[in-house]
Amino acid sequence: MSSITTDLAGLLDTVQRPGDFYAAGSAEIFTPSLEVEGVGPIALPLLPVQAEQLIAVAEQAPYGRGEETVIDTNVRRTWQIDAAKIRIGGRHWSRDLETIVTRVAAGLGVAQPVVAELYKLLVYDQGSFFVEHRDTEKAPGMFATLVIVLPSLYTGGELVVRHRDREARLDLHGPEPSDVAFAAFYADCVHEVLPITSGCRLTLVYNLLLRTAKGRLPEPPSYETEQAAVADLLREWTAAKESPDDDSPEKLVYPLEHAYTPAALAFDALKGVDAAVASVLVPAAEQADCDLHLVLISIEESGSAEYTGYYGPRRRRWSDEDEDEDEDEDGFEVGEVCDRTTTLSEWRLPDGSESELGDFPFEETELCPPGALDDLEPDEQHFHEATGNEGASFERTYHRAGLVLWPRRRRLAVLNQAGLSATLPYLEELTQRWVESGEGPESRRWRLAHELSGHMLRTWPREVGDYWRTDTQSSEARMLALLNRLRDTARIDAFLANLSAAGVYGKGDNAALVEAIGLLPPERATELIERIIAGNSGAALGACGDLLARCAAVARDAGSAVDFLPAARALVEALPGNPARAPQPDWRRSPVEPGFIVDLLTALGQLDAMLADGAVDHLLAWPKTYGLDTVLVPAALALTERKASRDEAAVRRLRAACLAHLRARIAEPLEPPRDWMRTSALPCRCRHCTELSQFLADPNRKVWTFKAAAPDREHVEDSIRRAGCDLDRATDRNGRPYTLICTKNQASYDLLAHQRQKDLAEAVRLEIART
Repeated sequence: MSSITTDLAGLLDTVQRPGDFYAAGSAEIFTPSLEVEGVGPIALPLLPVQAEQLIAVAEQAPYGRGEETVIDTNVRRTWQIDAAKIRIGGRHWSRDLETIVTRVAAGLGVAQPVVAELYKLLVYDQGSFFVEHRDTEKAPGMFATLVIVLPSLYTGGELVVRHRDREARLDLHGPEPSDVAFAAFYADCVHEVLPITSGCRLTLVYNLLLRTAKGRLPEPPSYETEQAAVADLLREWTAAKESPDDDSPEKLVYPLEHAYTPAALAFDALKGVDAAVASVLVPAAEQADCDLHLVLISIEESGSAEYTGYYGPRRRRWSDEDEDEDEDEDGFEVGEVCDRTTTLSEWRLPDGSESELGDFPFEETELCPPGALDDLEPDEQHFHEATGNEGASFERTYHRAGLVLWPRRRRLAVLNQAGLSATLPYLEELTQRWVESGEGPESRRWRLAHELSGHMLRTWPREVGDYWRTDTQSSEARMLALLNRLRDTARIDAFLANLSAAGVYGKGDNAALVEAIGLLPPERATELIERIIAGNSGAALGACGDLLARCAAVARDAGSAVDFLPAARALVEALPGNPARAPQPDWRRSPVEPGFIVDLLTALGQLDAMLADGAVDHLLAWPKTYGLDTVLVPAALALTERKASRDEAAVRRLRAACLAHLRARIAEPLEPPRDWMRTSALPCRCRHCTELSQFLADPNRKVWTFKAAAPDREHVEDSIRRAGCDLDRATDRNGRPYTLICTKNQASYDLLAHQRQKDLAEAVRLEIART
């Protein structure tokens, strides 16, 4: 079955001849010796005084008009010196020139041997230029022109080369004083030199000829047919992506043939067929309204390995293309791949600039053609010997350059593939710009934010269970806050219905959630807040209590039209404790905290007094779930010390129950032990524990020594810990075996005395609050 990935690869496979209508670059060279008749040796970089001397012996450069050669400074303003008056050499010049010629021949796609014939030395002073023109054939067999800019200090003077509907704008400044910049282009290309704005440029001009002038002269590679076919295919793909039934990939990844380091990754540095493919895709993508990038494709794999013999670490850097492939494989072989990540990085644009995109995932279904990387050899591989309980393992990485494209209209959908780490900051930036602009929802920025948030919600991680997070900077809280700023009620509704109500919820979301509820129609808000609390109370009781308290506060202070009673009933209905109501306790549920009781009764007191009273009935009926000392007393203290809630009927009932509990315990007799008899409730009846029980029951003995082997001592100590005996323990390490020394204390009494002081203080606080 035909697909965009196979069809595009099939078209690009027909692009076999490399090269382009121009080639350019720079090279570090040994400074050549240059002499000009009438001036003498020329220093490089070119000095201003020698530039004036060169102009004095030069002639105004003419240009060809038809069969005539004319001088017109309105068309061409530069100076030329004939090759016969120039001597250029040095020990390394021939080799440097040959290197440059080889590079431009490859860039032009010329496989035959090429020679460079010096034609002129050109001097461009300030204001020099040459309007667009074509070169005439200056020698038999000439097919292209090569210009080499010698080290010079100047600004401006860009070379613009055009061929058919394409244009290249070349900056011919050498990156370093010891570098030369060069460019070559086919003779039928229209080109121009923009004005020099300062300084002076010294340029060698060569005619490029075939070493054997037989046969047809090279011509610029022409892929108009392939380019048109690729553009049509991309247009069809772009149109299909608008259909809701489309299942084609969001982006296309076309691996290139040659290896490139990140530093050398650039469109103008592509080699061979890679350059030819790029020359087709760049204009085709533009015509089809697609974004195109050059990237580094990386694959990381890890898993189990099997031992086959010799073990030794092996590393092969991915830039080492020539390493012996028969190198020993470490005595291991790859077993099962357990983890695999695929990444796109080092994004480059066709104009040479770097994109702001970071690391991006890609899917195997996006590769052109499918399975394009199946036979890829790893660039680096490590085997690890078995250690402890872990068997032998391996790690390996693959690197390959590639071209990536997608429809511009789907740019945000593609961005969404990078995950929340990329989309949330981008949405925050879009939202901030929209807010600062003062525009309405009809603006482009708002529509972009609306589109991106839709993609994000569609693929949002459905990881439920993070109910205890309180971070207001969580992804969910940040997203909801942004939707609130945008006033995007459609996306707010989708977020609350499909995420919050489905368990992707935490306490840290509540502030943004309450604001979001206020932006929705009251009936819909009523429904959603009930669904959120009903869907999360089983595992996030505390978060739901906080949410209901916030909602009730809004209803009290702002007079919200939202009916929060259904949500309140849902929360009361979900209260744990009664096995008949909830026979299967939620394993995710955390213990009830006093703060939840405070939130619950505060909210219910503001929403429905009868519901609050029923909630207190439930709390008091199930003391194992709502411990009086751990939950209810602390909650009653907090509630009664708040003016807003202390007089609520439900709070008064809870306070009365807590006071009764404290008074009953305060009334119990409390006195220190009269002798050394201590409670003995040891679970074990072995002879050692029996001896210990007898010691505990003896009113006259304070200390017991137990000389025994370590297992017996440890057993006795474990019995003491489990029974909570009032004993201090120490080990005497003199002699063998060691001796366990047990000394009676009054820890149980001390604990009761401390509890009595606490009960008295809390009872006073509850009494004061009551009065």
